[in-house]
Amino acid sequence: MTIQQVQQEILRQKREQDVCVLAHSYQAREILEIADIVGDSFYLSAQAAKAPQRGMLLCGVRFMAETVKLLSPDKRVLLANPGAGCPMAEQMDRDLIRAVRAKHPDHTVVAYINTTAALKTVCDVCVTSSSAVKIVRKLENDKILFLPDRNLGDFVRKQLPEKQIKLLQGGCPIHAAVTPRDVRNARAAHPAALLLVHPECTPDVVAAADFAGSTADIMRFAKASDRREFIIGTEGSIAEHLQYDCPEKRFYPLTKQLLCPNMKLTTLPDVLKALQGEGGEEISLDPDTLRDARKCIDRMIALGE
Repeated sequence: MTIQQVQQEILRQKREQDVCVLAHSYQAREILEIADIVGDSFYLSAQAAKAPQRGMLLCGVRFMAETVKLLSPDKRVLLANPGAGCPMAEQMDRDLIRAVRAKHPDHTVVAYINTTAALKTVCDVCVTSSSAVKIVRKLENDKILFLPDRNLGDFVRKQLPEKQIKLLQGGCPIHAAVTPRDVRNARAAHPAALLLVHPECTPDVVAAADFAGSTADIMRFAKASDRREFIIGTEGSIAEHLQYDCPEKRFYPLTKQLLCPNMKLTTLPDVLKALQGEGGEEISLDPDTLRDARKCIDRMIALGE
């Protein structure tokens, strides 16, 4: 089958089965083309809860599918490729955070949305990369334990000096691998371009950027700007998607190393096989996890209003 034939079969089957296809922005272009909803992880979950379909098929990584299930517990949620995980989300567990909480009982525990459902059960509030500063600013407690991404936590801490933010040694290995040398090389190659980076990058890379923000924020900035050239410091697929969306502009990956192997695991045939019942994995969370993990997401939603 050609790509177009696979896409047409996916479109047919999702209609027949009442399934909504959710695709994270880091997915390949041919997957975005057949998706019903495209965006960042929490955006997908929030929109899935509003979608009329009874089935949700997530093209992304496991913690995102878990978040969809948390917000849509009565819907059937499938992860297109069961092997798609997230090193950052999986690098801390409940026992570790319970132990840290015991040492810092006066701290409010803030969890990046990029965490497992199990870890969210022992945290106080969630944040996204775009809402982190706003949410932490609104917290009454000035003592904050931010996890797992220390780079995003540092980004928040610099903007909220009135808060005492404690960081742990965690983060995204892909974004954290970007170096100031990569920045110098990219700027030398594209001197007219603005540098847009994700705050999961290290503080020295963020400090060297013209703009730092979430994936959605980066895309909005690039589309709205009257500048013509941009160096994109997040997953390489974003430069590609922006080039499709804004053909009159030019987008350059900050480094060719900015590729997430877990995001790249999901293929168009994976989506079709999941719809056919020959692949994918249904996400199941026990009642206690559904209840306790949902609390910190609900608090994030309340504080974000």
